[in-house]
Amino acid sequence: MAGAKEIRTQISSVKNTQKITKAMEMVAASKMRKAENKMRAARPYAKKISSVVHHLASAHTEYKHACLIQRDVKRIGYLIVSSDRGLCGGLNSNLFRTLTRTFIKDREQETEIKFFTIGTKAKSFIKRTGGEVMGELIHLGDDAKITDIIGAVKVMLDAYHDCELDQIKIAYNTFVNSITQQPTIETIVPVEPDDSEEYKHYWDYLYEPSSKEVLDTLIKRYIESLVYHAIVENNASEQSARMVAMKSATDNAGDLINELQLIYNKARQAAITQEISEIVSGAAAVS
Repeated sequence: MAGAKEIRTQISSVKNTQKITKAMEMVAASKMRKAENKMRAARPYAKKISSVVHHLASAHTEYKHACLIQRDVKRIGYLIVSSDRGLCGGLNSNLFRTLTRTFIKDREQETEIKFFTIGTKAKSFIKRTGGEVMGELIHLGDDAKITDIIGAVKVMLDAYHDCELDQIKIAYNTFVNSITQQPTIETIVPVEPDDSEEYKHYWDYLYEPSSKEVLDTLIKRYIESLVYHAIVENNASEQSARMVAMKSATDNAGDLINELQLIYNKARQAAITQEISEIVSGAAAVS
């Protein structure tokens, strides 16, 4: 029964793993609900301020903010949002695969690329690819606040204002539902003008106290809200992906336990049958 003993040990080991993955699934489900609520709360503000700023890009303002002026794109900065931990399925790898295809197109056009990473997985990805990193932000946790990301926003904006970058993009995972997370790459600045017909004529807003003061503050808040929204979207995606991955691991562990149990029963039955045969043969020899 040496083989059966080894199988029993393996079954015990898989059961312990199953308990761990089940616990991680339950924790991820709990965190996902909180992260999803935060993400849905952030969406309306991000959508509205984005709409206002895109309208502004179509306006003929007296004061032209640098982030509203289109440039020839020779240098691009990518702000990549990823998770700090693994065990969340293909969430990060899908995003990095999408980014890699984008980088290839950029480099074909001889565009210089720089990076700012949020999350240890993005940091490791850029380190492997040998990209130039302007800065990094890790271990934000599940309760990131907008004050935590101001430094990251300032580094990228300063580089843009100093003409070290001609365009800034952000890459993250958009939460669609608990099963689906969509890799997303968006341009932060310069802001693309709204192409709607109603904004194609000559017009502008009325500003109080001045267009410069309003636009400087609004553009800064707009970029902060976009980055914060990307972080909460990615966090909700991470928790949902981890919940699904751990459920799949738990189910697979259950299937493996059933297979091992069947093998163990067959081995045990074979051992019992052999013992009975030996007893019968011994009794026949004595008689």
